[in-house]
Amino acid sequence: MRLPEADKLMSGLRMPALRGELRRNEPMSKHTSWRVGGEAERFYVPADLADFADLLRDLPQSEPVYLVGLGSNLLVRDGGLRGTVVTVHARLGNLQLLQQDTSSSLIYAGAGVACAKVARFAASYNLSGAEFLAGIPGTVGGAMAMNAGCYDSEIWDITCMSQVIDRTGKIFIRQSDEYEIGYRHVALRTVLPIVSNSEWFVGGYFRLKQGNQAISREKIKKLLAMRMSSQPLNLPSAGSVFRNPPGDYAARLIECCGLKGSRVGGAMIAFKHANFIVNTGHATATDIELLIAMIRDTVEKETGIKLIQEVRVIGDARSSIQ
Repeated sequence: MRLPEADKLMSGLRMPALRGELRRNEPMSKHTSWRVGGEAERFYVPADLADFADLLRDLPQSEPVYLVGLGSNLLVRDGGLRGTVVTVHARLGNLQLLQQDTSSSLIYAGAGVACAKVARFAASYNLSGAEFLAGIPGTVGGAMAMNAGCYDSEIWDITCMSQVIDRTGKIFIRQSDEYEIGYRHVALRTVLPIVSNSEWFVGGYFRLKQGNQAISREKIKKLLAMRMSSQPLNLPSAGSVFRNPPGDYAARLIECCGLKGSRVGGAMIAFKHANFIVNTGHATATDIELLIAMIRDTVEKETGIKLIQEVRVIGDARSSIQ
C-alpha cells in the first residue's frame, strides 16, 4: 500500500528547499553488507545535515523513516520497505578535532563517518582509545545506536555527548548520562528506545587520551590482522548475528551444536566464525532469516540458552517467518 500524502510531497523533492537526491524503488541490496533486500519505496541521499532536517520537517508525520549507514548489522526483508530510507554514509561525514590539551582531546564525528576512519583520524593526532573502532564495519551513527564494540571496548566508553535529530527536524545535543547504556543496548532513560523512529544519532563527541601515533597505528594494524584471521571477510556478511550470552560466546555455542557450514538456500553459517552468516552468492533475505531462526532454535534446544539477535531485521516478508 502506497502513501498518497507522502507521494504527493516527495514528487516535489527537487524544489530549491531540498538539495538532495531522491530515488524511487531503490534496491536495498545495494546498501546492505549482506547484499540482499527488497526495494525501498523512496530512498533519499541528503546533501548535508541541514538538508536532512528539512526533509524531516517536510515529510508527513505518518511517513516511516529509516536511517542507513553502511548497511552492516542490518537485514532488509525481500518485500522491501514502505516509506523513506535516508542514507547518511559519507553525507553526514564531518570529522574534526575540537579541543586538544596535554591530557585529553575531543573529536566530533558525523553519523555517516566509517568507524575505521575515526580510528585512523584519532591516531594521526596522537590520541589513544579509539583504535578498536577499526574493527567495527559500520558508521558512527549505527555504532552509537547499538553500542557497538569489539576487543573488550565499546563506543560509549569514549562517547561524552551525542548530536541527535528528532522527527520534526530539530537538532540538539544530549549528554551521555541521559542514556541507559549496556551491552549492545542504548536507550534514553525516560523515553522510548533510540531504535524508535522518533530520534536518531547524527553525530558523536568522543573524549580521547593523549597517546602516541606510532603505538596507535601498530595497535590498529594488529586489530585488523586479528579480524582478517578470525572473520570470513571474503563473502558478504553483517558481522556477528547474535549477542554473546553472559560468560560465554555465541560462536562457541553454535559450533558446539555442529552448525558450521549449515545452509538455507544461498545463506551459510561461516566455517571461519560460527556467529557469522555469509551470502555465498545467491542468498535472499528470507534464506538468512530462516537460518537465523534455525540457529536460535537449535542452540536453545541443545544447550538451554536462548541467543539474543544482534542483527536488526526490518521490512516486509514475502512469506511468513516464524
